[in-house]
Amino acid sequence: MKKILNIKKIHGTVSRNINLHNALINSQKIEIINKVSQFSSIIINAILKKKKLLIIGNGGSAADSQHFATELTVRLKKNRKALPALSLATDTSALTAIGNDFSFKKIFTRQIEALGNVGDVVIAISTSGNSGNIIDALKYCQNKRLKTLCILGNKGGEAIKYSNDYFIVNCADASRVQEIHIIFWQNICEVVENFFSNKNNVKKT
Repeated sequence: MKKILNIKKIHGTVSRNINLHNALINSQKIEIINKVSQFSSIIINAILKKKKLLIIGNGGSAADSQHFATELTVRLKKNRKALPALSLATDTSALTAIGNDFSFKKIFTRQIEALGNVGDVVIAISTSGNSGNIIDALKYCQNKRLKTLCILGNKGGEAIKYSNDYFIVNCADASRVQEIHIIFWQNICEVVENFFSNKNNVKKT
């Protein structure tokens, strides 16, 4: 059988990416811990006030937005009350209608206009921070007093101008950025879940 894969090259690629991943985690460890704490506090306070989370992203970040929302509405590790989180990247009828009738730039803004209320938290996930539909949605939120949290990559892009708080993975490699994004928001989900799994905290809601 003809050899079609160069195992040595694959080993080099995987090792290089693991090393970069570990270097990024180690260099930003304190920032990651602090930002997980800050984001979790904002999310918990919003839920305690009967507000909801609206999560947005494109491509792989759209998939992350769905995963993030699901961990909160269903469960991560513990059985507890369902928490109000919604990904705005899932409704193909809405996405295609808004893209066709208005523009792709409005696919999140239009849904936030319909579903968002003052005090709700919009979480934007973007490896670049420069996607037109993300920026348009963040600007709308700023004007309508919805809280905005951004999970970004590279240098953060324009999104940092319109965010109440943000976390940036300092890397230009989108794949590595997305991997650390997942670690970041999974830890947020665990902190939030632990809070609402505590019976003493649940009694307060």
